[in-house]
Amino acid sequence: MKVLILNGSPHSDGNTSIAVSELVKVFEAEGIETEVLLIGNKDIRGCIACNKCAELGRCVFNDIVNETAAKFEEADGLIAATPVYYASANATLIALMDRLFYSTSFDKSMKVGASVAVARRGGCSATFDELNKYFTICGMPVASSQYWNSVHGRAKGEAAFDAEGLQTMRTLARNMAFLMKSIALGKEKFGLPEREPWEGTHFIREDIAK
Repeated sequence: MKVLILNGSPHSDGNTSIAVSELVKVFEAEGIETEVLLIGNKDIRGCIACNKCAELGRCVFNDIVNETAAKFEEADGLIAATPVYYASANATLIALMDRLFYSTSFDKSMKVGASVAVARRGGCSATFDELNKYFTICGMPVASSQYWNSVHGRAKGEAAFDAEGLQTMRTLARNMAFLMKSIALGKEKFGLPEREPWEGTHFIREDIAK
């Protein structure tokens, strides 16, 4: 089994990396392979809604997003970890997530998702909610922990002193490992849940539009 971890920090050795390292240690102990991609220092533009991905089967901008897509398709779980900027994830990570989820058509249902937010003080819960929406829109179960998945630290290295935050990361990784293994067994015995044809509706009524 494999978990893909996206580190949205621009710093390879910052507080977000401390949180990610705690996750990796537990996954390795659980016999689960991990791959960490440092995203926050990459040049990633946002989605332009050109819809060329429907034609090409990939994003029209052939950069790290398409590379990440191939890794995501093979993975059993995805973690998006980020520092908090103005009660939001790093914009570079959001640009990648928008394009990654919009441009890929492979089935993501029952891949396990989790988000991690790292901040000096506030904004973690807003960022946590922001990132989880990518998972819940496409049938990905969201792994939980003993608290919202956040770690606190301001200066470089301070996250290492957030004992509760690091424990939350370890608990998250154990829970996620259990969930992925359980889903694998469930698929083998019962298969995936039945999926109905998509009913796409919106809030513009034809009789009014005419």
